[in-house]
Amino acid sequence: MQIKFEHRISAHCENGAASSLLTNKGLAISEPMVFGIGSGLFYVYLPFLKVNHAPGLSYRPAPGWIFNRLAKRLGIKIKRRKFSDKRRAQQVLDENLSNGIPCGLQVGVYHLPYFPEDYRFHFNAHNIVVYGKEGNEYLISDPTMEAVKRLTESELEKVRFAKGVLAPNGHIYYPVAIPEQIDWEKAIRKAIKKTCKDMLAPMPIIGVRGMRMVAGAMRRWPKKVGVSKANYYLAQMVRMQEEIGTGGGGFRYIYSAFLQQSGKLIGNDKLLGLALEMTAIGDLWRDFALEASRVYKKRSNQEDVYNSLADRLLQLADLEEAFFKKLKRSL
Repeated sequence: MQIKFEHRISAHCENGAASSLLTNKGLAISEPMVFGIGSGLFYVYLPFLKVNHAPGLSYRPAPGWIFNRLAKRLGIKIKRRKFSDKRRAQQVLDENLSNGIPCGLQVGVYHLPYFPEDYRFHFNAHNIVVYGKEGNEYLISDPTMEAVKRLTESELEKVRFAKGVLAPNGHIYYPVAIPEQIDWEKAIRKAIKKTCKDMLAPMPIIGVRGMRMVAGAMRRWPKKVGVSKANYYLAQMVRMQEEIGTGGGGFRYIYSAFLQQSGKLIGNDKLLGLALEMTAIGDLWRDFALEASRVYKKRSNQEDVYNSLADRLLQLADLEEAFFKKLKRSL
């Protein structure tokens, strides 16, 4: 069984899976529009939560929230299911494929055989789309891969029921209904307001205040945990910002594309100008990541490097605070 399905590569798995599933259902929507309308741009620092032995840091909301917010704002109905019975999970997937329904799956990446070894770590919120089955093999559209992949029944079962934090428990999802008419301007406005609210939140661990909190912690890391561990923390920050499916700059480039596409769609020239400004901020995030990588690879010739990096992060926080205040006024 094989459904007519166009595989498309994307910068981030949840955005890409949602875009592919909706496009297949008849609603052509780009990855940046999925991300932006789903209010995907975020920043949170969770020092009390260790992720891969480093303080928790995320540039996006919790897994699943982007697609759920998008669906709510566009009036789309999504079917989601989790399972305790592995055989039942496979049966439901096979039934959907037989009925011509491609399915999004939440999986763990550690045991994905086609993933490069450097990218295999214990992360259980990766998103793929299954659109067919030939014999014992499922046809996989992984948004982060250039070409279609295949997984055997046992391989797919293993990643669908990966253990640990955010265990997927066979999580399957797919759109079941899309409205004939969509109020794009209303959805865009609501999404942008939510992102501005998040990034300007008064809580010390969220948004621009979260960035400032990280900057303060960064100054203390070398003495508090030692240089070796501080370097590891930096490496984890860069990995989350540049490598874990963000499209670079902690999703800033994707959000810029969203603002550009939205400005054209609803005829708001202010958003077009702000898109360029967001791209420039993304470039500064890239510069920050480059300098941080020189530090943890011991190639930096700067003195007092952790204070220097903290100063860069504070500058980014100031720029983003001003940016999101302007963005909020642009509507």
